[in-house]
Amino acid sequence: MTRWEPNARGRLELAALELYSERGYDQTTVAEIARRAGLTERTFFRHFADKREVLFAGSGPLQERLVRGIGEAPDGLAPIDVVGATFESAAEVFGARSTMAGLRQAVVAANPELRERELIKLAALAAALADALRERGVADPAASLAAEAGVAVFKIAFGRWAGGTDEESLKQVIQDSMAELKTVAAGS
Repeated sequence: MTRWEPNARGRLELAALELYSERGYDQTTVAEIARRAGLTERTFFRHFADKREVLFAGSGPLQERLVRGIGEAPDGLAPIDVVGATFESAAEVFGARSTMAGLRQAVVAANPELRERELIKLAALAAALADALRERGVADPAASLAAEAGVAVFKIAFGRWAGGTDEESLKQVIQDSMAELKTVAAGS
């Protein structure tokens, strides 16, 4: 019997990402993930419903935080600015985890089933943000357009940041990407 060690969830996440990167998502089993983390399969299932959830488990809390941020944003901002500021404030959730984010992005990109799941999660996020904007009094199509555009900016910014090609924080990459969207929309 192994001695208890802290951060079982984090160890499982890291073990899964390493194995998915080394062997491929489809070729990796829950038993191998647990073994690599020095834990049991039972412990794995206490933290994750299945091996996909290692990659997507944080989407629920992120969505809750973003919806709350939309509701708490100062009055008088344009809808796109509310969404942009909300994503910027949520960037701190990811901290300096660009290496793990990069591994995750590569695993998702290499698997059609995971790419589809990612798109479903992003669509649900956009719908939740549009609803939150409507609750602020933003009419459609502005609420839907701002939410969809904000999610697109986040997706692109997150991919750039996770790629680790520069030293910018995720918040800065989101700001730069939002500015680029505004430039493109203005036709400049």
